[in-house]
Amino acid sequence: MKDVLKISDLDSETQTQLEAAAFRRLIEHLNTRTDVQNIDLMNLAGFCRNCLSKWYVAAADEKNISVDYENARERVYGMTYEEWKNKYQTPASPKQVEAFNQKKD
Repeated sequence: MKDVLKISDLDSETQTQLEAAAFRRLIEHLNTRTDVQNIDLMNLAGFCRNCLSKWYVAAADEKNISVDYENARERVYGMTYEEWKNKYQTPASPKQVEAFNQKKD
């Protein structure tokens, strides 16, 4: 049986590797759930694929690395944003828009 460690007991490199693996898994999961629209993610969790793309760019910026937003989107969406929109995006329902607008206020 493996020893169970507290995350805080792991060295920072291992923590970063695990966090990166979890991020990649999240991206893979979102790429298999193309039925889940960004507005649904925003309404339920307060973030969407575009937010992840922006966070990716911001993380790169913190390391003085210039990453283009569209390139980050392609990483998150697994294809260009335009291609994803054309393949998978559906019009938001009035209920989705209302929920989104209520959260913005």
